Amino acid sequence: MKKITILFALLAGFLFAGAQTVTPVEDPLQLKEAEHNFDKIPQGKPTYYTFDIINTGKTALKLDDVRASCGCTTPEWSRDPIPAGGTGKIKVGYNAAVEGNFEKTITITYNTSQSKVLTIKGTVWKAPEGPAPVNASIELLKKQTF
Repeated sequence: MKKITILFALLAGFLFAGAQTVTPVEDPLQLKEAEHNFDKIPQGKPTYYTFDIINTGKTALKLDDVRASCGCTTPEWSRDPIPAGGTGKIKVGYNAAVEGNFEKTITITYNTSQSKVLTIKGTVWKAPEGPAPVNASIELLKKQTF
């Protein structure tokens, strides 16, 4: 009988503990997109993309830091707080010095302890060395007199 009473008490405790709900903290920073694919970009030509952010909170949003995963990626952002309902921008530059595929992350830290991650990716192709070859057809047309 004691075992049944203890079992019933434990079962009731689990049911009441599961009935408690935790209200999630609303995240005020919303991204229109968290990833951008540059697709193919030529080697040696820096490229940029601007991410749009929206403050859906009821108070101003302060971006504490925006940090790239490597030195080839440079984020730029306003240090001014984004008002409630306002928008902001983070401009991300990528120095396409190395040929091949790339995927880089940019971490946004805001409201002291919250963070989100942006991603840029693409493929850097090696531009041919020297000028473009001469097109013989164009040269022939230039010599024609009409």
